[in-house]
Formats: sequence, structure tokens, C-alpha cells
Amino acid sequence: MFGLRVSALAMGVAFVVAGAVTPASAQSLQWGLWGEPPERGVRSNLGASPTIIKPTELSQGGGRPSISPKTPQTTSFQNGFAPGSIVIDTAGRKLYYTLSKSSAYVYPIAVGKQGFAWTGVERVSRIEDWPDWIPPAEMRQRKPGLPVRMTGGVRNPLGAKAIYLGNTLYRIHGTNDSKSIGSASSSGCFRMHNEHVVHLAEHVNASTTVYVMKRLPASGVVMPPVVAVKKAPEPAAEAPQAQPAQPDAQAPAPEATPPSEAAPAAPKDQGI
Repeated sequence: MFGLRVSALAMGVAFVVAGAVTPASAQSLQWGLWGEPPERGVRSNLGASPTIIKPTELSQGGGRPSISPKTPQTTSFQNGFAPGSIVIDTAGRKLYYTLSKSSAYVYPIAVGKQGFAWTGVERVSRIEDWPDWIPPAEMRQRKPGLPVRMTGGVRNPLGAKAIYLGNTLYRIHGTNDSKSIGSASSSGCFRMHNEHVVHLAEHVNASTTVYVMKRLPASGVVMPPVVAVKKAPEPAAEAPQAQPAQPDAQAPAPEATPPSEAAPAAPKDQGI
């Protein structure tokens, strides 16, 4: 009788231990030894292979509703730009589309966050409705959960339309996060309300020049930035005949060549 009691007790202990181990092992396989999320690939305490969640190759951006253009305010804008130019005031977080030498449409925008803002002159290269979003590799390294590609739609961060700038990754585009308008929060692109970017796209084409300026002058006429033009090299002069060297003469020191201005490096994380 004593032996039967011991056996029953042992079986009960084994059952309790087994019941306790099952959930723990399942949790370890899912979250690793210290509870890290599976995308880090942490090896479990049971010696199982790391659990890796690969990024989604293609994510669906959702529906594509019809977006009606919304005309922005017209403001007094004394300027020296050709009518039909885009002038971006990064500090003021405004985009101006010049109508004349004294007026322009003005749109509120979001600009690049610290370290991603830039200035320069580009031309519109193309316009796309509900564009796909392909996050750059650098962005996906920082945010492993991002998809490799997302189709256009209401969940896509590029919004209803994108106006591409030259051959860069920068765009003027819509957004499905209207709360970000007026902030410095992008990776170098310029966000607009969907209704506004649809309106702007009706007025631009591949010949539209885009001037991205750090800030506009406090007063006076806003003028285009001065773009340095490289001068063509002078044709080489005919080499003079060699003269016999003078023992006490010293060759004149060559003139120092000024260092060329390096173009500002583009941010590594260009995207939205």
C-alpha cells in the first residue's frame, strides 16, 4: 500500500511538472529566453533555432478614393521667380506656387526633420497618382518591420499623389497623416494635404522648377538663389621653347588651386 502511494505521488508530481513546462517551453520558442520579440532572432532556452520574422515583401496600401482638389489661399508674394515656379520655405514650412511677380498660392507643408533638411534647385521629373512606396534599404534597417514595397492607397504614407524631383528620391507628396503638416518630421520629402497636392499637380509639369530654400527674407523681394556656374577651361596656350636654366634663378611657386566646393551629402534615409 505504501508503495502504491509513493508511485501515485510521483506520477502526480510528474504531471504537475509537465503541465508547468509546456507553457514555458512554448513561450520560450516564441519570445526567447529573456522575452525579446521574435524579430531579433533570439535563441530559446531549449536550444531551438532563432525565430526570424522576415519583412513583408509586398504590403497592400488599401483603397484609392477619389480626392477632389482644394484651392489654397492666395497670398501677396513679391518675387523674382518666373510664374509657375515652386518655392519652398523650409523654415516657414510653406510651399509657394508663383502666379505672378506679386502673388502666389501658399500651401502648408511638412519638411525634413533635423539632419534631413536640404536646399537646392530641382525640376519636376514626373507625377504619379497613388504611388507605390519603396522604403530605402537604410530606412528598413532602422525599422525592420517596414515592407519592401507598399502599393498605393489610403495606408500608404505617400498619399494620393507624388511629384518627383529630378532623379532624386525626394518628392512633394500627399499624406494620410494630416497631423504632421506644419512639422519637421520627414526624411527629406515635402508632405502636403492630399487635397492640396492634387491641386498643385494640376498646375505643374516636367518643366516646373522647384527652389528649396532654407528660409525666405524677412522683407523685400524674394529672389532665386544664385547657382554657381562652372566656367569652361581656357584653351591651352602654345608651350614656349625651353630656355637654358639659370644657376641662380628660382622657379616661381605655382599658384595654389582653391579647393572645390563639395556638394552637401544627401541624407542616407530618404523616403517620406
